[in-house]
Parts: sequence; C-alpha cells; structure tokens
Amino acid sequence: MFLLNCWYVAAWSHEVQGTDLLSRKLLGEQVVLFRKESGGVAALVDRCSHRFAPLSMGRREGDCLRCMYHGLVFDGQGECVEEPGRKRPSSGIAVKSFPVVERYKQIWIWMGDPALSDPSLVPDCHWQDDPNWRSIPAYIHYKADYRLILDNLLDFSHLSFVHENTLGGSVSIAETKPKIEVTDSAVKITRWYKSEPELAPYLRGVTDLEGPIDRWNIYELFVPGNVFNMDSGSAPAGTGAPEGNRVAEALQFHAVQIITPEDERNAHFFWAYAHNFNLESSNLTERLAARIQEGFEEDRNFIEAQQKVVDESGDDPMAYIFVDAGLTHGRRLLASLLAREKNINVDA
Repeated sequence: MFLLNCWYVAAWSHEVQGTDLLSRKLLGEQVVLFRKESGGVAALVDRCSHRFAPLSMGRREGDCLRCMYHGLVFDGQGECVEEPGRKRPSSGIAVKSFPVVERYKQIWIWMGDPALSDPSLVPDCHWQDDPNWRSIPAYIHYKADYRLILDNLLDFSHLSFVHENTLGGSVSIAETKPKIEVTDSAVKITRWYKSEPELAPYLRGVTDLEGPIDRWNIYELFVPGNVFNMDSGSAPAGTGAPEGNRVAEALQFHAVQIITPEDERNAHFFWAYAHNFNLESSNLTERLAARIQEGFEEDRNFIEAQQKVVDESGDDPMAYIFVDAGLTHGRRLLASLLAREKNINVDA
C-alpha cells in the first residue's frame, strides 16, 4: 500500500529542536526523531530493543538517546553504546535507524532499503526556503487514507463546489478540461481559466488587482513521497499570462503540499503557500496562510466524511466521471510503482 524506497517528509524542522523528542507514526511504524547536539537529526524506531519501552520517553544525551526504563544508550545509527553494569553493551541489541536528510525546512526520512537512500532524490521544494518567496510552514492531520487526499489534489473541479466561497469561486473551474501529462514518476495537470470576471474569494482584499483576470493552476504530483507542487496565480486578462508573460501586476504563488501516510487510515499533510510579491509584508503572508488553511479544512472535512462512507461500502465500486482523468492517472501510476517495487524486493 505504501512505497518504501523514496523520501517522505517526517516533520518540519522546527518540530525537532533542542533536546525535545518527536514521536510520529510513519507508514505504520512509530519513529522517534531527535536533534543531535551537533545539529543533525536522527531517526530511530520508537522502541527500545530490550523491553520495548518507547524511546520517546527517554532523553537526549549529546548525539545519543537514552532509554529511561533501564538506561540503555543508542547513537544516531541505532547502535547501543552504553549498557549500565557492563563495560561493553550486549550483542544484538541495536535498534533500527532510518536515513534522514534535512532540506527545505523539512526533515525527510527514507523508510525502505537504506542502501538506496540517495539524497539527490529528495524532490525540489526550494520555494519553502527561497529568499525570493515567503510562506509559513503548516500541518494538518487527516483521519483518512492518503490516496483519497491525492485524489482530491488531482481533481481541481471540486474547487467550484467545496471551495465556492474560499479557494474556488467560479463554476468554470469544474467545466474546464485540463491538459494532463504523465511521466514515469509524476502526473502534471495544467488548467487555465481565461477572462474570469474577478479574483477568487480568498484573494479579495489582499490586492489592488481588479477586473477580469486570467487565472492558472499548473500542478504536478511527484508520486514517490506524495509531493505536490503547484504554480498558480492571477494576471490582468489579456496581458499574456497563458503565453508565459507574467506582468508586474500578476499575483504569483507556489504551493507545496506533501502527504506522508501515518497508517492505512490516517495521514500527515505538510503544506506551505508561498508568494513572490510584497515580500516585506508579514501580514500578507499570515493572511494568505489563514485563508488557505480555511480551504484545506474544507477539504479535510469532506475527505474524512468520505473515508467513513468508503469504510461502510465494502467492495462497492466508485463511479468515474469526466473530471476523474487526473486522479485516475495518479492511481494507475501509484499502482505501477508499487508493483515495480514489490517485484524488485522479490527478486532481491
């Protein structure tokens, strides 16, 4: 159900600071994250090898973590380096560790084969710490299958209805046929809404832009790690935005949304909504984040309600309609990658 050999976001960097320990379930496995005294981050299974006490109830000591049940000390690679009462620790008491990379204000973790954990495979999310963009790190917990969240992200027709008074605002979103491109690891969807009569509701009052606009959502889901990058914005109608001309008056945004499964029925949703104008206005950044949060809470309410119905529906199949092309490609690509990974593991 989960791809293992890819980078997932385990936490925002600010969630793991000082001597604090963060315990979080990722892909069905409880993990403890801690920042070493040297500044790096380590990730261990949150279970002492001795009596299975949670290591997150322990304490950080230098670059190590001490279990506070019987005092065993584990380093960042999971090796036991101290056992009270012995000069050398007993054999066979190491705990599982996970490769970690800290990048783009996030802590990325590799839950699969450590030998395959190439840091260059971390997806590009530079907008989150690029000085030419401003955003606020945010998080939402979902009580839902991560695949339902991916479906939602690949189907922007729902903006016309779920987000009628927030992120959407126009029925033309649902009526617009998108351009869909599929690669061996991603689904990219391009949607243009030309000559919209006004800005989307969430942008009203945060800009002086008035009158008809050309609006766009160009979004790509990188399936390994469930990383969703979206270029979006609004420009005065007829100023050439569809041809690539972003005039000074255009409002440009880049959203990064990343879904890490917690288990089969819960998920972590990490997001940031960056803008590249009025960078000196922290108030603008905060107002935008609050309005996007409102829209995302609308999604969460719908998807969690949907999950309850899915659980009650047994094997009854869902119907598919015209707007499902994007999410259908996403599901097929995920299934293909899961099958490929399974075959690789079987062959190994």
